[in-house]
Amino acid sequence: MIFDIIKNRRSIFPAQYNTKPIAKKSIKKILEAANWAPSHKKTEPWRFKVLQGEKKAELGEFLSNTYIDITENPKQIKSKKLIENPKKAGAVIAICMQRDPLESIPEWEEVAAVAMAVQNMWLCCTEMGIGSYWSSPGLIKYMDEFFDLNEGEKCLGFFYMGYSDEEPVEAVRKPINDKVEWL
Repeated sequence: MIFDIIKNRRSIFPAQYNTKPIAKKSIKKILEAANWAPSHKKTEPWRFKVLQGEKKAELGEFLSNTYIDITENPKQIKSKKLIENPKKAGAVIAICMQRDPLESIPEWEEVAAVAMAVQNMWLCCTEMGIGSYWSSPGLIKYMDEFFDLNEGEKCLGFFYMGYSDEEPVEAVRKPINDKVEWL
């Protein structure tokens, strides 16, 4: 049932990934799930850039170097984490949004559509036993220096993916009745 997959979805972080590679066929299936997200006026604003192999290491170096360049007192531990996390992942997918050039809908609706596409990816990963995590570091505003982005396209974060030997922790939510008002 989809409800069980929704309840079992968790953030699985790069430090938890093992070295098992993710097949290209699996990544394509995950991206196809993203493509079925709803979007107002059918703008389909989601764009993805899949990084594997050396490209992941290049991303880590770029993120770390950018962090060092823009931070007054950079922390070595954070710089190292920025280098290492992409390398630990089986794949990193840059989550991008292509703004409708006609601006026929508010930008927040296109951001929401991209978020729904990522949720579809996350649920698909859960079903396939692939750990995943959406990271949106402040450094994403510099990604036009790393990627060749189209006009009106911007990076909203990174979707890290990898297999993990660890059991996901059980999640807890406050009761839905605390968040609903019946009128």
